[in-house]
Amino acid sequence: MESQRNISEFILLGLSYNQNIQKFCFVFFSFCYISVLVGNLLILVSVRSSDLFYQPMYYFLSHLSFMDICYTSCVTPKLIGDLLLARKTISYDNCMLQVFALHFLGMIEILILTVMAFDRYAAICKPLHYLLIMNRTRCHLLVLAAWAGGALHSFSQFSLIIGLPFCGPNEINHYYCDIFPLLKVACTDTYISGVLVVANSGMVALVTFVLLFGSYVVILLSLRNLSAEGRRKALSTCGSHITVVILFFGPSIFAYLRPPTTFPEDKIFALFYTIIAPMFNPLIYTLRNTEMKKAMRSVWCQRIFSEEKHN
Repeated sequence: MESQRNISEFILLGLSYNQNIQKFCFVFFSFCYISVLVGNLLILVSVRSSDLFYQPMYYFLSHLSFMDICYTSCVTPKLIGDLLLARKTISYDNCMLQVFALHFLGMIEILILTVMAFDRYAAICKPLHYLLIMNRTRCHLLVLAAWAGGALHSFSQFSLIIGLPFCGPNEINHYYCDIFPLLKVACTDTYISGVLVVANSGMVALVTFVLLFGSYVVILLSLRNLSAEGRRKALSTCGSHITVVILFFGPSIFAYLRPPTTFPEDKIFALFYTIIAPMFNPLIYTLRNTEMKKAMRSVWCQRIFSEEKHN
């Protein structure tokens, strides 16, 4: 690979050249990252330490929270650090690693969201067979399948990038390494690679979004068979899921399902699925979820009481 490139690093142009905007972004994204860590760790610990962990929906939610932490940690700490620097760089190896990690973790998150939609479909449309359909072994296999799907997707995307020659310029108009900006600075015709990226990432995002949307339409249509209390609870749960799906998939579809080129708006849309969605997920899933709030109070009050008793 060394013979195909004569650069050892890429220069990231970041979000803005304006110093005041960079200072504001430093404070804002520091707050966002802390919120992502605190919110998702709160869900992760609360679910794992309570009986909710044995319910399929919360089992998958704990995995989603873990993915949110890992996914945003691939981008946000470097973004925050770079906002304090005049020259923002990333080594070639770290850039390739970032591309692989983001597509690996992002695909796992997409598949877990799909599994969560299937879980809600089984719970609402097949209530009598729900425990049989979503038994513990199947839950483990579905999460394992999500990891396998993430690996398959990321290796296919990574193989398109790792073989490209980079001989200059090495400026990437983004705040992290992504495929389209890298295709733009490669020293070869990347049209075919760009089409393959659209066919892979773009179609994955679109097809998954359509399947998710269709599944929630079926679920909502089946609500008329439930009691008023059942409808209220199902609408609350599905509303949370649909909000997360729109926050994540809307910008993702714009980013990848289009002609293989770059736009100034890419950086803004990328903020939604790399930082904003992981930050709001804990709020969306807990704000109207009585079971989740009860579990949090029980786990954390019990921990505080135990510490006070020990002291």
